[in-house]
Amino acid sequence: MMAFYASLSKKEIFSVTNQAAAYYSARMSESWQRYQEYYLHIDSLDISLDVSRMKFDDSFIDDMQPRVTLAFDQMNELEGGAISNPDENRMVGHYWLRDADKAPTELLKEAITSTVADVSDFVSKVHSGEITTPQGQTFTEVLIIGIGGSALGPQFIADALGSSADRMTPHFIDNTDPDGTGRVLQGLGERLSRTLTLVISKSGGTKETRNGMLETAAAYEAAGLQYPGYFVAITGDGSDLDNVAVKEKWLKRFPMWDWVGGRTSVMSTVGLVPMALQGCDIEVFLSGAAKMDAATRVHSAKKNPAMLLALMWHYAGEGRGRKDMVILPYKDRLMLFSKYLQQLVMESLGKEIDLDGHLVNQGIAVYGNKGSTDQHAYVQQLRDGVNNFFATFIEVRQNSHTDMIDVEPGVTSGDYLQGFLRGTRAALTEGGRENLTISVPDVNAEIVGALIALYERAVGFYATLVNINAYHQPGVEAGKKAATRLLELQEKVLAQMQSQNSSEYTADEMAESCEADPEDIYHILTHLAANRDFITRAAGSRPAADRFSMQTGSGAA
Repeated sequence: MMAFYASLSKKEIFSVTNQAAAYYSARMSESWQRYQEYYLHIDSLDISLDVSRMKFDDSFIDDMQPRVTLAFDQMNELEGGAISNPDENRMVGHYWLRDADKAPTELLKEAITSTVADVSDFVSKVHSGEITTPQGQTFTEVLIIGIGGSALGPQFIADALGSSADRMTPHFIDNTDPDGTGRVLQGLGERLSRTLTLVISKSGGTKETRNGMLETAAAYEAAGLQYPGYFVAITGDGSDLDNVAVKEKWLKRFPMWDWVGGRTSVMSTVGLVPMALQGCDIEVFLSGAAKMDAATRVHSAKKNPAMLLALMWHYAGEGRGRKDMVILPYKDRLMLFSKYLQQLVMESLGKEIDLDGHLVNQGIAVYGNKGSTDQHAYVQQLRDGVNNFFATFIEVRQNSHTDMIDVEPGVTSGDYLQGFLRGTRAALTEGGRENLTISVPDVNAEIVGALIALYERAVGFYATLVNINAYHQPGVEAGKKAATRLLELQEKVLAQMQSQNSSEYTADEMAESCEADPEDIYHILTHLAANRDFITRAAGSRPAADRFSMQTGSGAA
């Protein structure tokens, strides 16, 4: 480039420079005009959406209008109580949770309003000390045991809204990893005696949650505490968990309804009970969602933020999820938002078959962390690597509610954060990487409720645009069934080894005895040898040569 300029006369250099400046100015003017055309502001929440950096043609939204109209109509039917989850013959009613007047029957309306009132009454009594531990102590900690939608939403809210002023400190067990469970329980230590435990499972049959419940109950008993006086069930009426809670006389039971899916349950008792115990305002949270719902009921694609989001997802991935969704919130409090959205988006949209029975393999991959941390992690690839994504920047305009110092004359850390956001956005755009921006005034209960509602509606709209059922999860159920089969096979392996007191087995020999896949058997035997003192493994030159045996007289089964 320097050689090119060196070959020019001064007059020619001025000409080239002026042409470049004029080109740049024209591009900036075009970008500014497009920003204004595709900028949407939600006055009730002071939230804005900018999709101008997505490179769709102006005709795209018009071309999508027939599908958009269908999506609006189907959403109206869903909110009106239509069977919108045909596979399970269920209504889909998470929108009613923040506006019970939208519920299709008086019975449902009463169930919602009375449950919210019951949550508030229970939490008030816990906070005031009217409800105490069996020893008469005030509860200071809340342990949430759940998985998937029964944990991700409460975790996100706890992290986003938590502060030193929390009424109770939240802790989570969200897996069946005994080491992870042990870390949480050991971390509580003596505070276990002041810990209220919420066990959350709609079906009551979720094994990960069941296991966490049993290990936690054992920890209470080991500490000389009668766990039923500490346990609260959040589950479906008549479920296995509900029956246990009734039989053992747990402290409290809250309902979950079959018309609320796990990944959209955060505004039911699943999310309201833990966040209220933490000290967050559930009424403001629900109000924020209701305001966003009102904004996303507008039957105009350009004026409906959820439809605009859904259309951008469709455009970016050509209606087939061909590009990943990268979530980049520039706020520590929103760090878990991408994790929450992974389930909401991927479990809802990742489907093999569409509503007409056609093989479609739909879905959108979601990942992210937070800015500006990402600029020191994977933004390098986003800018210069494979262009297989579109980015969503989330801007929080309020930097802090505490006094900020100048890290440089007239510049705060928050100014740097804003600079990094806009700088990264500009760098991605200049590199031909598409992106959109959501701007919110602050992170509080109202805004968090609104963000959740925005993405819930966008997911519903997108599902109609690509003709899939967003409200079931057959792949998850398939995984559960496969795990159950392996556990049943493990029991068979143990029984076979015990029946032959002194025998050694290779994976092939045991597979023949159990009529099973030798690789499945090999992994089971390896797992048992690592975790059962009475199973030994003699390593061979390759997996098929490994030999496994049970100690004689161990009595294990």
